[in-house]
Amino acid sequence: MSSPASALKIDALQVARGGHGILHGITLEVPQGQVTTLLGPNGAGKSTMVLAVGGVLRPTGGEVSVNGTSLTRMRPEQIRAAGVAIVPEGRRLLPDLTVEDNLRVATYALGREDAKAGISYATELFPHLQTRWKATARTLSGGEQQMVVLAQALVSRPKFVLVDELSLGLAPVVVQRLIPALEEAAAQGVGVLLIEQFVHVALALAQNAYVLEGGRIVYEGTAADLKAHPEKLHSAYLLRERRDAAELLEDVDVD
Repeated sequence: MSSPASALKIDALQVARGGHGILHGITLEVPQGQVTTLLGPNGAGKSTMVLAVGGVLRPTGGEVSVNGTSLTRMRPEQIRAAGVAIVPEGRRLLPDLTVEDNLRVATYALGREDAKAGISYATELFPHLQTRWKATARTLSGGEQQMVVLAQALVSRPKFVLVDELSLGLAPVVVQRLIPALEEAAAQGVGVLLIEQFVHVALALAQNAYVLEGGRIVYEGTAADLKAHPEKLHSAYLLRERRDAAELLEDVDVD
């Protein structure tokens, strides 16, 4: 894929957890104004990559940058201020606060006018939240909680947002209610990186696609090409299954 001028760039990123290498020099780009999807089997390193980009995990090598500015050594709050928001796997809300207060918490670093404009923007993307404005987070459905989490990420009007497992634990019909907000955010210039278990949903929404397996990028191209040639994706999942089987055999005593 060509290298756009306005992009979140991940270059040769390496991350280790617990002394074990998880990401082995991955390189990818997320252009502004487009949806890019990152696919791959469980354990491939997708969530680790999101946390590393967001500053939650410290890379052991490589670089993350936005429009030429390195984010690699920045703290999470600095990365967010630089225009990159992450939505980690799982819906992490303050359960006893209302929808309104959960969104206001997300504007803590903004001035009064920017916070007001950000909340207005978020509720335009998710108008249903206005009907639940005074409800506490613990009383919301899973789909409503995911709306709040996405709204929290978008309330600061980021240049880029990384969404890890949009549909986790949600019915497909609920996921379809979330998709238009991501489409609209991209249409307004936000670069979206979507990690999604429903491959057909991700490929229908995205322009660009990557496949991650074993901490390495094994496919890079357009979403349309991957959709037209599903064997390129299946091979990554099959490779994972073969590796799991080989590790299982290594644990078996065959004297």
